[in-house]
Order: sequence, then structure tokens, then C-alpha cells
Amino acid sequence: MEPKPIFKAPLPPTQAAQTGNNSHPLPTDVLPGARDVQTPYGSIRVYEWGPENGPKVLLVHGITNPCIALGGLAHGLVDRGCRVMLFDLFGRGYSDCPSDVPQDERLFSSQILLALSSSPLSWTGAGSGKFCLVGYSLGGGIATSFASFFPQLLTALVLLAPAGLIRDSHISLGTRFLYAGGMPDGLLKHFSGARLRAGPLSTPKSKHKKFHTSDALAEQLPPQGGETQLLSRSYPHVTGPAVMSWQVNDHGGFVHAFVSSMRYGPILNGRQRKTWERLGRYLSKQKALSAAEQESNGLPSGKVVIMYGVDDTIIIGDELLEDAKATLGNDVVFKEISAGHEFPSTKYDEIAQIIFDTLL
Repeated sequence: MEPKPIFKAPLPPTQAAQTGNNSHPLPTDVLPGARDVQTPYGSIRVYEWGPENGPKVLLVHGITNPCIALGGLAHGLVDRGCRVMLFDLFGRGYSDCPSDVPQDERLFSSQILLALSSSPLSWTGAGSGKFCLVGYSLGGGIATSFASFFPQLLTALVLLAPAGLIRDSHISLGTRFLYAGGMPDGLLKHFSGARLRAGPLSTPKSKHKKFHTSDALAEQLPPQGGETQLLSRSYPHVTGPAVMSWQVNDHGGFVHAFVSSMRYGPILNGRQRKTWERLGRYLSKQKALSAAEQESNGLPSGKVVIMYGVDDTIIIGDELLEDAKATLGNDVVFKEISAGHEFPSTKYDEIAQIIFDTLL
């Protein structure tokens, strides 16, 4: 049986479309070091730049906007001497989307390894120095899963408002029905696509209200009158909402990727708790070793940092602390940030400093 076709990413804008006022929502060179990596799952867009001998940091973005959402943070890390890599998850930005593979921890871990292997530098081999893995929102769940299987590759793990431990009780009954297999795929994609194309809601949300699909749309949207997002230094006009609108309308695989990530991805506590517990057992064993042995093994127990926004309406801070400590143990560093779920794209300089200090 032949595999189903791959949803191709939007064609990059022509040079003419990027001249003049550079108004394209996502220019192909929006971040330095762009490359397209051909894989069995389709092409992956990767960006990599910074000092070749600097500490290596891989950043994994969330469920909606592509990796440009972490562009400000990446620039901040390079300013501090780091070598950074970002990539668009399948079905986002300029990455293709396989139509016959669920977007679960297996696919995401494979994509990380494919992105790493495309570098002209060694990120995982002998003498590479290993790398720090940073995951935001859905990317936090992805990063935790990857770390639970490949801790020997990491110097540190930094989770920014991570998914993976969202309690089922916070998911609305309608959303649970939609993404738990209660609706045929075709109908689910139709309803989800219509909601995604309607754009994010601006209605203020209660911190403990039920989570709906629409909340994921606003995850990286700064509050009205809040801090601005400088995601690209080459193209200051680029914003999360504009990229999101372009992606929903122009990327044929985005709705599929969103639906599949919601259905199979590392988001909910009930689905991911064993993954976090597996990582916790590794950290517990590490803690009993010497500092040199821990560093040699990878991911020392004191090098796991979790940041959360005090005003986050998606990842509830007190519940995250309780569940993370129960699964990972008490040797995790928690940092509270004065912002909502969008803080990695608005507080990027503060976050970059915390990550850099973790690597020292």
C-alpha cells in the first residue's frame, strides 16, 4: 500500500514579494541560518546560528505558531554566546506535514533527531558537549518526552509553561469529545478548521475556566496594551497573530497537524504522567551520583528548570508545581514569571538570561 500524500508547506514567497516594505507575514529568512531538510516525513524548516563553539540550545515551539514565536528568545541566547537551533514542527511554518502519521511523542522525537542530524556541527556525538533542550507549551511536553528517552544527550532541560501535565478536569467536555475520538476525522477537521480560521478570541479568560480549542489560538497573543513582541530582528513587522492567520489559510497541513496534536500529542496529565515519572526516576538515580558522573551521563539532576506565568490561564502554576514535583522530584528549579502564557515571546531577554545562567 502506498503511503498517503504529504501536505506540502506553502511555497516560499518570491524575492519580489519580500522587497519593498517586506510585508510578507513570514519571510523565508525571518531568522538567520535557514535550511530545508528533506526527510521521509517531508521537508523540515530549520534555523541555526550563533558561535560554533558556544553552548548549544535547541528550542521547540508550541501547538500553533511556528518557531518564529521563539525568535526573540533565540536572539537573546545568541547575544549571550550560545549556538541555537529552531525548527518548525510538522504542519507549521515552512515544514511539510505527513498525513498518515499521528502527531505524538514518537513523531516529535524523530523530528528532533532529524533536525539535529542536519547540522554541520555535532550536537550529539563525542565531543559535541551535548545540548540544552528548551520546550514551550506543547514543545514542553515534547521536550519532556524526548528527555525521558534520551537524557544522555542533554546538558539541561528547560520547560516554559509546559504541556503534558494539564489536568483532564480543566478540559471542557466538548473539547474532550472532539479530540478523544468521538467524531470522525473529516468532520473534526472541518469544525476545527472553521474555528482556527475565525482567529483568536480577545475575551478575557478566567484562570480556572475550562480549556477550549480557542484558547490554543491565543496562547502566544500578548494582552492588549501589554509588551510588544520582537520576534525577528530582520523583520520587526512579523507578529504571532499575522503568522497564525497566514498559516491557517495557506498551509494545507496545519489543521491536520493541530487536530492530530490535540488528539495524540503530549498535552494531558492522564496521557503523559508516566513519561514525566520515567524522567523523574532517571533524575533520582542521577542525584545519587557525583557531579562528574552526572555530567558524563547527561542531564544532571539540578539542571531541570520549569518556568510558568503567574497570569497563565492555560498552564495553572500551582497545579504545575504540585504535579511536576510529584513526578520529577524536588530537585527541579521553578521560576515564576510576571506574565501570561505568552511570556517566552515577550519576556525573551529575561528568559534567555535564566537559561544561560542554567548552563554555567
